[in-house]
Amino acid sequence: MKFRAMTLLLLAASPAFASAPQANVDASCSGKPVLPPELSGWSRDAAGRTIYAYGDDLGADWSPLGAARTMLPLHRFESLRYGTTPERKPDVHKFGGMIPIEVKRAGRLMIALDQGAWIDLVQDGVARKSVAHGHGPGCSGIRKLVEYDVTPGRYQLQIVNAPAASIRAMAVLRD
Repeated sequence: MKFRAMTLLLLAASPAFASAPQANVDASCSGKPVLPPELSGWSRDAAGRTIYAYGDDLGADWSPLGAARTMLPLHRFESLRYGTTPERKPDVHKFGGMIPIEVKRAGRLMIALDQGAWIDLVQDGVARKSVAHGHGPGCSGIRKLVEYDVTPGRYQLQIVNAPAASIRAMAVLRD
């Protein structure tokens, strides 16, 4: 099976955000976690890149995917205007955002987050059903891992109810 790592790259303007929380790695963890090949980019940041999630879906550029985790500053609930109503009701005390992505080939899209948050993958105004979800490997810092079967096309990743104003995220497309 061939794997190709990709990370969310986004373009957007947004107000200043709080500093990023540390990845959720248990203090009892010793040594480097063993990550499967498709998640190997999780252990490195995309050159310290911070890319902003949109607060609405108007005028968003379709973004390519890359190969390392990326910091995503998010928006407060009151400034969000989701293009498609999230499957999970937004909490007024939490954060979220939208990331438009373009998938070039069919495969399994894996979305990894360092914190718990709801994820919707939307195409043509309809939320896609996930095919798997859970946590990343022990001691990896991956708090949430959700998978979707995708075909080539444009999608919008909606992050809902994140506990902090920024989150580390990575999207991996595997064959």
